[in-house]
Amino acid sequence: MDFEQARFNMVEQQIRTWEVLDQNVLDILFQVKREDFVPIAYRAIAFADMEIPIGEGQLMMAPKMEARIVQELAPKATDRALEIGTGSGYLTALLASRAATVTSVEIFDAFSQNAAGNLARANIRNVILKVGDGAASPVAFTGVDEKFDVIVLTGSVPAVPQAYLEALAENGRLFVIVGDAPVMKATLFTRSSSKAFAHAEIFETVVAPLINAKQPSRFDF
Repeated sequence: MDFEQARFNMVEQQIRTWEVLDQNVLDILFQVKREDFVPIAYRAIAFADMEIPIGEGQLMMAPKMEARIVQELAPKATDRALEIGTGSGYLTALLASRAATVTSVEIFDAFSQNAAGNLARANIRNVILKVGDGAASPVAFTGVDEKFDVIVLTGSVPAVPQAYLEALAENGRLFVIVGDAPVMKATLFTRSSSKAFAHAEIFETVVAPLINAKQPSRFDF
């Protein structure tokens, strides 16, 4: 298989057409080899416009989704990033290619170990991998007062966890997919001051829920 041609086709036919036009983002899609983060059994479809199974009922996001996340978060070279849901480590690698450091939390130990190998082979060294349930709060994996410039939850949540908003530094950005199937909205939150947050709904999509995501109170009629 000609991986470089497939990568070029992915960028031109999927990524660009999904409004990912930031050249810095497009460049790292060529630098970070997606096929090296895909399970061997699915390597032939590493660049397809689809989610890819990685085990435990979990799915690797479609390439255009990962690229769009990085573009919307716009990590800078001085930024500290937090990712909830490491998976194969591919999105982790894309973020790490732009940010100063990435802390990534994964509930499945085997995923975290596999991601560590993938990242090492890609020569990405600015990632801290942690194992545990990050659905409720980042405090257990970071510090009580630790703040991040960039946060991403790779699974959907029915409501935005307040703890993750509070973990944003000033001018920090949180990317999260909010809602219940079949209506979910990719949303970018920005912390403009210690108490003020702005948000923008970017696009509609459906992705698997974040494991153990806290459910809001619901009323039965």
